[in-house]
Amino acid sequence: MNTKITIVSMAFFLVISLGFAQKGEPQSIISGKVSIAKYHDRDELDRLQKGQLLELYNERIEVIVNILPNIAFATKPGVTMSTLGIPDTKENRKALEDNIQASKTYFDSTIDFQKRVLPYSDKSNLISAILFYEQTLKSLHTYNEFN
Repeated sequence: MNTKITIVSMAFFLVISLGFAQKGEPQSIISGKVSIAKYHDRDELDRLQKGQLLELYNERIEVIVNILPNIAFATKPGVTMSTLGIPDTKENRKALEDNIQASKTYFDSTIDFQKRVLPYSDKSNLISAILFYEQTLKSLHTYNEFN
């Protein structure tokens, strides 16, 4: 009798754990850092030290890497495949997870490269790149006007 109760209990917990493992929180298409704290003008950037400029540059790259490849789907976090009417299948979830991991890997290797090589860049070129990235990010606010 004791063995039956143990087996039934184990089976019950197994079924319950499988039920919880099947559905998790839906993954947002855009994840990671997706905004910057402040936009700058050339005069502000000219007054900054090169180390500060490198941080701003890398921060903008992070936002761009997380948003731009996905703007056909969304420009802000919180949008899921279900929100867009994309079937929430195992294959689609896996494709999204692979895409998010690929973006993370790309970003990590880009930042590693930037930390090694970017300090050798010309300050003026660094400022121009930051301003260009900021202009690109500002244009995302008007993206919906093209729909």
